[in-house]
Amino acid sequence: MNAWKLLVASGLLLAAPVCAHEAPGRNGGRVSDAGPYHLELVARERTVDLYLLDGAEAPLPAAGFTATAYLMVDGKPMRVALAPAGGSRLTGLADAALPAAPKGAVQLTAPDGTRASARFN
Repeated sequence: MNAWKLLVASGLLLAAPVCAHEAPGRNGGRVSDAGPYHLELVARERTVDLYLLDGAEAPLPAAGFTATAYLMVDGKPMRVALAPAGGSRLTGLADAALPAAPKGAVQLTAPDGTRASARFN
């Protein structure tokens, strides 16, 4: 990872707004606020799944959304690009195995270009 990407990832981890809550999700992950959305982050081995929910935590179609997960794994930053995978899920593959509850941040881009971010502690 070059220095610029490391700087951006570190900045997102530090500058992400404090979320109003982080709670268990229905898919086995953690749910955190991201602007008008709630995001559920699920990590299994090298796969990162992100479930997109509305403010009432009802599933929203992920078509047209993109996201990037900036995770800390064994003290090192890791960037994972996430793309729609059907239903309300975006998914991506990490370069290395992930813990069950990785710490980090997710930056979500909506179809209209607006962005929101969530923090997972």
